[in-house]
Amino acid sequence: MDPSTLTSLITVLVFVLILVMLVVKTAVIVPQRSEYIVERLGKYSKTLSAGLHILIPFIDKVGYKRSLKEEVMDIPAQSCITRDNVSVTIDGVLYIRVNDPKKSSYGIENYYVAASQLAQTSLRSAIGKIDLDKTFEERESINSAVVQAVDEAAQEWGIKVMRYEIKDITPPSSVMTAMEQQMRAEREKRAEIALSEGDRQSRINRSEGLKQEAMQISEGEKQKRINEAEGRAQEILLVADATATGLQKVAEAIILPGGEEAMNLKVAEQFIDEFGNLAKTNNTMIIPADLANIGGMVAAATQIIKGTSAASFAGAAKPGKKPTENIGGFAVE
Repeated sequence: MDPSTLTSLITVLVFVLILVMLVVKTAVIVPQRSEYIVERLGKYSKTLSAGLHILIPFIDKVGYKRSLKEEVMDIPAQSCITRDNVSVTIDGVLYIRVNDPKKSSYGIENYYVAASQLAQTSLRSAIGKIDLDKTFEERESINSAVVQAVDEAAQEWGIKVMRYEIKDITPPSSVMTAMEQQMRAEREKRAEIALSEGDRQSRINRSEGLKQEAMQISEGEKQKRINEAEGRAQEILLVADATATGLQKVAEAIILPGGEEAMNLKVAEQFIDEFGNLAKTNNTMIIPADLANIGGMVAAATQIIKGTSAASFAGAAKPGKKPTENIGGFAVE
Protein backbone atom coordinates (compact mmCIF):
# COMPACT_ATOMS: atom_id res chain seq x y z
CA MET A 1 0.00 0.00 0.00
CA ASP A 2 1.39 3.35 -1.02
CA PRO A 3 1.81 6.13 1.52
CA SER A 4 -0.99 8.30 0.06
CA THR A 5 -3.56 5.55 0.37
CA LEU A 6 -2.52 4.80 3.95
CA THR A 7 -2.83 8.46 4.87
CA SER A 8 -6.34 8.64 3.37
CA LEU A 9 -7.42 5.54 5.32
CA ILE A 10 -6.15 6.96 8.60
CA THR A 11 -7.96 10.23 7.92
CA VAL A 12 -11.25 8.42 7.33
CA LEU A 13 -10.87 6.40 10.52
CA VAL A 14 -10.14 9.53 12.54
CA PHE A 15 -13.16 11.24 11.05
CA VAL A 16 -15.43 8.28 11.87
CA LEU A 17 -14.08 8.16 15.41
CA ILE A 18 -14.75 11.85 15.92
CA LEU A 19 -18.24 11.42 14.51
CA VAL A 20 -18.96 8.57 16.94
CA MET A 21 -17.71 10.67 19.84
CA LEU A 22 -19.91 13.56 18.77
CA VAL A 23 -22.95 11.29 18.59
CA VAL A 24 -22.18 9.88 22.04
CA LYS A 25 -21.77 13.34 23.46
CA THR A 26 -24.81 14.87 21.83
CA ALA A 27 -27.38 12.02 21.90
CA VAL A 28 -29.02 11.48 25.32
CA ILE A 29 -31.63 8.83 26.06
CA VAL A 30 -33.76 9.56 29.15
CA PRO A 31 -35.47 6.51 30.76
CA GLN A 32 -39.16 6.42 31.66
CA ARG A 33 -40.12 8.14 34.96
CA SER A 34 -36.85 10.09 34.92
CA GLU A 35 -35.80 13.64 34.04
CA TYR A 36 -32.36 15.09 33.28
CA ILE A 37 -31.18 18.62 34.00
CA VAL A 38 -29.16 20.09 31.09
CA GLU A 39 -26.64 22.84 31.74
CA ARG A 40 -25.27 25.05 29.01
CA LEU A 41 -21.87 26.47 29.86
CA GLY A 42 -22.53 25.78 33.56
CA LYS A 43 -25.98 27.40 33.64
CA TYR A 44 -29.38 25.72 33.77
CA SER A 45 -30.71 25.31 30.26
CA LYS A 46 -33.63 22.87 30.22
CA THR A 47 -35.11 19.71 31.65
CA LEU A 48 -35.19 16.60 29.49
CA SER A 49 -38.12 14.18 29.82
CA ALA A 50 -38.15 10.53 28.77
CA GLY A 51 -36.94 9.87 25.22
CA LEU A 52 -34.04 10.66 22.83
CA HIS A 53 -32.53 14.13 22.90
CA ILE A 54 -29.64 15.76 20.95
CA LEU A 55 -27.35 18.19 22.75
CA ILE A 56 -24.83 20.68 21.43
CA PRO A 57 -21.43 19.06 21.76
CA PHE A 58 -19.04 20.57 24.27
CA ILE A 59 -21.61 23.24 25.19
CA ASP A 60 -24.52 21.32 26.70
CA LYS A 61 -24.10 18.65 29.31
CA VAL A 62 -26.32 16.66 31.67
CA GLY A 63 -25.77 18.18 35.10
CA TYR A 64 -28.25 16.13 37.23
CA LYS A 65 -30.28 13.01 36.77
CA ARG A 66 -33.48 12.71 38.80
CA SER A 67 -35.83 9.74 39.16
CA LEU A 68 -39.52 10.55 39.57
CA LYS A 69 -40.24 7.24 41.27
CA GLU A 70 -41.07 7.00 44.96
CA GLU A 71 -37.91 6.36 46.94
CA VAL A 72 -37.43 4.67 50.29
CA MET A 73 -35.00 6.13 52.80
CA ASP A 74 -33.92 4.23 55.89
CA ILE A 75 -33.76 6.61 58.85
CA PRO A 76 -31.02 5.46 61.26
CA ALA A 77 -31.97 4.55 64.83
CA GLN A 78 -31.67 7.36 67.32
CA SER A 79 -32.22 7.93 71.01
CA CYS A 80 -35.27 10.02 71.96
CA ILE A 81 -36.43 11.29 75.37
CA THR A 82 -40.13 10.99 76.19
CA ARG A 83 -42.10 13.50 78.25
CA ASP A 84 -41.64 11.34 81.37
CA ASN A 85 -37.83 11.38 80.85
CA VAL A 86 -37.40 7.85 79.51
CA SER A 87 -34.86 7.24 76.76
CA VAL A 88 -36.05 5.09 73.85
CA THR A 89 -34.35 4.07 70.61
CA ILE A 90 -36.45 4.54 67.47
CA ASP A 91 -35.76 3.90 63.81
CA GLY A 92 -38.03 4.38 60.84
CA VAL A 93 -38.51 4.53 57.07
CA LEU A 94 -39.22 7.67 55.03
CA TYR A 95 -40.92 7.56 51.62
CA ILE A 96 -40.22 10.55 49.32
CA ARG A 97 -40.66 11.48 45.66
CA VAL A 98 -39.12 14.17 43.45
CA ASN A 99 -41.78 16.55 42.13
CA ASP A 100 -39.53 19.28 40.70
CA PRO A 101 -36.16 18.07 39.38
CA LYS A 102 -34.85 21.64 39.01
CA LYS A 103 -35.51 22.53 42.66
CA SER A 104 -34.13 19.22 43.86
CA SER A 105 -30.93 19.97 41.90
CA TYR A 106 -30.38 23.62 42.77
CA GLY A 107 -32.51 24.09 45.91
CA ILE A 108 -30.36 21.91 48.17
CA GLU A 109 -27.05 20.13 47.97
CA ASN A 110 -28.28 16.64 49.01
CA TYR A 111 -31.96 16.21 49.68
CA TYR A 112 -31.43 12.64 50.98
CA VAL A 113 -29.29 13.83 53.88
CA ALA A 114 -31.52 16.86 54.49
CA ALA A 115 -34.72 14.78 54.61
CA SER A 116 -33.11 12.20 56.88
CA GLN A 117 -31.84 14.79 59.36
CA LEU A 118 -35.11 16.68 59.39
CA ALA A 119 -37.05 13.43 59.97
CA GLN A 120 -34.83 12.62 62.96
CA THR A 121 -35.26 16.03 64.57
CA SER A 122 -39.02 15.99 63.95
CA LEU A 123 -39.23 12.52 65.47
CA ARG A 124 -37.39 13.62 68.61
CA SER A 125 -39.72 16.59 68.95
CA ALA A 126 -42.84 14.41 68.56
CA ILE A 127 -41.59 11.80 71.06
CA GLY A 128 -40.77 14.51 73.61
CA LYS A 129 -44.46 15.51 73.74
CA ILE A 130 -45.86 12.13 74.83
CA ASP A 131 -45.27 9.65 77.65
CA LEU A 132 -43.59 6.29 77.22
CA ASP A 133 -46.85 4.37 77.55
CA LYS A 134 -48.33 6.40 74.70
CA THR A 135 -45.48 5.87 72.24
CA PHE A 136 -46.74 2.42 71.29
CA GLU A 137 -50.34 3.62 70.99
CA GLU A 138 -49.66 6.91 69.18
CA ARG A 139 -47.64 5.60 66.24
CA GLU A 140 -50.04 7.05 63.71
CA SER A 141 -49.94 10.52 65.26
CA ILE A 142 -46.11 10.39 65.47
CA ASN A 143 -45.86 9.35 61.82
CA SER A 144 -48.22 12.16 60.80
CA ALA A 145 -46.21 14.74 62.78
CA VAL A 146 -42.94 13.70 61.11
CA VAL A 147 -44.48 13.74 57.62
CA GLN A 148 -45.98 17.18 58.18
CA ALA A 149 -42.71 18.66 59.49
CA VAL A 150 -40.52 17.23 56.72
CA ASP A 151 -43.01 17.97 53.94
CA GLU A 152 -43.23 21.66 54.82
CA ALA A 153 -39.45 22.08 54.51
CA ALA A 154 -39.12 19.78 51.48
CA GLN A 155 -41.45 21.86 49.33
CA GLU A 156 -38.56 24.28 48.68
CA TRP A 157 -36.43 21.33 47.58
CA GLY A 158 -38.94 20.03 45.04
CA ILE A 159 -39.49 16.94 47.21
CA LYS A 160 -42.84 15.45 48.30
CA VAL A 161 -42.85 13.37 51.52
CA MET A 162 -45.32 10.55 51.04
CA ARG A 163 -45.27 8.91 54.49
CA TYR A 164 -43.13 7.95 57.44
CA GLU A 165 -43.29 4.65 59.30
CA ILE A 166 -41.73 3.78 62.66
CA LYS A 167 -40.08 0.40 62.36
CA ASP A 168 -39.15 -0.30 65.95
CA ILE A 169 -39.31 1.30 69.41
CA THR A 170 -36.81 -0.09 71.90
CA PRO A 171 -37.03 1.10 75.52
CA PRO A 172 -34.16 0.44 77.99
CA SER A 173 -33.92 -3.03 79.49
CA SER A 174 -34.93 -1.77 82.95
CA VAL A 175 -38.06 -0.19 81.49
CA MET A 176 -38.82 -3.37 79.55
CA THR A 177 -38.55 -5.40 82.77
CA ALA A 178 -40.87 -2.99 84.58
CA MET A 179 -43.35 -3.08 81.71
CA GLU A 180 -43.33 -6.87 81.69
CA GLN A 181 -43.95 -6.93 85.45
CA GLN A 182 -46.77 -4.43 85.02
CA MET A 183 -48.37 -6.47 82.27
CA ARG A 184 -47.98 -9.65 84.31
CA ALA A 185 -49.64 -7.97 87.28
CA GLU A 186 -52.43 -6.70 85.05
CA ARG A 187 -53.01 -10.16 83.61
CA GLU A 188 -53.03 -11.70 87.09
CA LYS A 189 -55.48 -9.02 88.21
CA ARG A 190 -57.81 -9.78 85.31
CA ALA A 191 -57.49 -13.49 86.04
CA GLU A 192 -58.38 -12.97 89.72
CA ILE A 193 -61.35 -10.80 88.76
CA ALA A 194 -62.53 -13.42 86.29
CA LEU A 195 -62.18 -16.18 88.91
CA SER A 196 -64.03 -14.15 91.53
CA GLU A 197 -66.81 -13.36 89.07
CA GLY A 198 -67.06 -17.01 88.15
CA ASP A 199 -67.15 -18.08 91.82
CA ARG A 200 -69.77 -15.42 92.58
CA GLN A 201 -71.96 -16.55 89.71
CA SER A 202 -71.46 -20.17 90.74
CA ARG A 203 -72.55 -19.42 94.31
CA ILE A 204 -75.57 -17.51 93.06
CA ASN A 205 -76.53 -20.40 90.80
CA ARG A 206 -76.11 -22.93 93.61
CA SER A 207 -78.17 -20.80 96.03
CA GLU A 208 -80.88 -20.40 93.40
CA GLY A 209 -80.84 -24.14 92.86
CA LEU A 210 -81.09 -24.85 96.62
CA LYS A 211 -83.91 -22.32 96.91
CA GLN A 212 -85.83 -23.94 94.07
CA GLU A 213 -85.14 -27.38 95.54
CA ALA A 214 -86.41 -26.31 98.99
CA MET A 215 -89.53 -24.81 97.44
CA GLN A 216 -90.19 -27.95 95.45
CA ILE A 217 -89.65 -30.15 98.52
CA SER A 218 -91.96 -27.99 100.65
CA GLU A 219 -94.62 -28.04 97.94
CA GLY A 220 -94.26 -31.78 97.68
CA GLU A 221 -94.46 -32.21 101.47
CA LYS A 222 -97.51 -29.93 101.59
CA GLN A 223 -99.25 -31.89 98.87
CA LYS A 224 -98.27 -35.14 100.57
CA ARG A 225 -99.80 -34.04 103.87
CA ILE A 226 -102.93 -32.79 102.12
CA ASN A 227 -103.27 -36.12 100.34
CA GLU A 228 -102.66 -38.05 103.59
CA ALA A 229 -105.21 -35.89 105.44
CA GLU A 230 -107.76 -36.38 102.69
CA GLY A 231 -107.02 -40.10 102.76
CA ARG A 232 -107.47 -40.30 106.53
CA ALA A 233 -110.69 -38.27 106.34
CA GLN A 234 -111.98 -40.53 103.60
CA GLU A 235 -110.97 -43.54 105.66
CA ILE A 236 -112.79 -42.23 108.74
CA LEU A 237 -115.92 -41.57 106.68
CA LEU A 238 -115.81 -45.01 105.12
CA VAL A 239 -115.25 -46.72 108.51
CA ALA A 240 -118.03 -44.67 110.09
CA ASP A 241 -120.40 -45.49 107.24
CA ALA A 242 -119.48 -49.16 107.46
CA THR A 243 -119.92 -49.17 111.25
CA ALA A 244 -123.29 -47.45 110.98
CA THR A 245 -124.40 -49.88 108.33
CA GLY A 246 -123.22 -52.82 110.45
CA LEU A 247 -125.03 -51.58 113.56
CA GLN A 248 -128.16 -51.06 111.51
CA LYS A 249 -127.92 -54.62 110.19
CA VAL A 250 -127.41 -55.95 113.74
CA ALA A 251 -130.38 -54.00 115.03
CA GLU A 252 -132.54 -55.31 112.24
CA ALA A 253 -131.36 -58.86 112.90
CA ILE A 254 -132.12 -58.64 116.66
CA ILE A 255 -135.82 -57.96 116.19
CA LEU A 256 -136.20 -60.92 113.87
CA PRO A 257 -137.28 -64.32 115.30
CA GLY A 258 -134.30 -66.03 116.95
CA GLY A 259 -132.27 -62.86 116.80
CA GLU A 260 -132.13 -62.44 120.57
CA GLU A 261 -130.69 -65.94 121.12
CA ALA A 262 -128.13 -65.42 118.38
CA MET A 263 -127.10 -62.13 119.95
CA ASN A 264 -126.73 -63.77 123.37
CA LEU A 265 -124.53 -66.44 121.83
CA LYS A 266 -122.39 -63.87 119.99
CA VAL A 267 -121.88 -61.71 123.12
CA ALA A 268 -120.92 -64.76 125.15
CA GLU A 269 -118.41 -65.90 122.53
CA GLN A 270 -116.78 -62.45 122.33
CA PHE A 271 -116.64 -62.22 126.14
CA ILE A 272 -114.93 -65.57 126.40
CA ASP A 273 -112.50 -64.79 123.53
CA GLU A 274 -111.49 -61.45 125.00
CA PHE A 275 -111.07 -62.94 128.46
CA GLY A 276 -108.85 -65.66 126.99
CA ASN A 277 -106.74 -63.12 125.12
CA LEU A 278 -106.32 -61.13 128.31
CA ALA A 279 -105.04 -64.22 130.04
CA LYS A 280 -102.49 -64.83 127.23
CA THR A 281 -101.01 -61.34 127.01
CA ASN A 282 -100.73 -60.40 130.73
CA ASN A 283 -98.89 -62.04 133.61
CA THR A 284 -101.25 -60.41 136.09
CA MET A 285 -104.95 -60.92 135.45
CA ILE A 286 -107.90 -59.21 137.15
CA ILE A 287 -110.83 -61.65 137.60
CA PRO A 288 -114.33 -60.28 138.09
CA ALA A 289 -115.83 -61.02 141.51
CA ASP A 290 -119.01 -62.46 139.99
CA LEU A 291 -117.19 -64.75 137.54
CA ALA A 292 -119.74 -67.53 138.04
CA ASN A 293 -122.61 -65.35 136.86
CA ILE A 294 -121.36 -64.95 133.30
CA GLY A 295 -124.78 -65.73 131.94
CA GLY A 296 -126.27 -62.87 133.88
CA MET A 297 -123.68 -60.45 132.50
CA VAL A 298 -124.41 -61.61 128.96
CA ALA A 299 -128.15 -61.25 129.56
CA ALA A 300 -127.70 -57.70 130.86
CA ALA A 301 -125.65 -56.71 127.81
CA THR A 302 -128.28 -58.27 125.59
CA GLN A 303 -131.06 -56.28 127.23
CA ILE A 304 -129.12 -53.03 126.71
CA ILE A 305 -128.59 -53.77 123.02
CA LYS A 306 -132.18 -54.85 122.61
CA GLY A 307 -133.56 -51.78 124.31
CA THR A 308 -131.41 -49.47 122.22
CA SER A 309 -132.47 -51.15 119.00
CA ALA A 310 -136.15 -51.07 119.92
CA ALA A 311 -136.00 -47.40 120.78
CA SER A 312 -134.32 -46.60 117.50
CA PHE A 313 -136.97 -48.40 115.47
CA ALA A 314 -139.79 -46.95 117.56
CA GLY A 315 -138.55 -43.40 116.96
CA ALA A 316 -138.30 -44.05 113.24
CA ALA A 317 -141.92 -45.43 113.17
CA LYS A 318 -143.65 -42.43 114.84
CA PRO A 319 -145.87 -40.53 112.34
CA GLY A 320 -144.94 -36.96 111.56
CA LYS A 321 -141.45 -37.25 112.94
CA LYS A 322 -138.53 -36.39 110.72
CA PRO A 323 -136.56 -39.52 109.87
CA THR A 324 -133.01 -39.75 111.17
CA GLU A 325 -130.03 -39.29 108.83
CA ASN A 326 -126.90 -41.39 109.15
CA ILE A 327 -123.79 -39.12 109.11
CA GLY A 328 -120.45 -40.66 110.03
CA GLY A 329 -122.08 -43.56 111.90
CA PHE A 330 -124.27 -41.26 114.08
CA ALA A 331 -128.06 -40.81 113.85
CA VAL A 332 -128.94 -37.16 113.33
CA GLU A 333 -132.55 -35.92 113.08
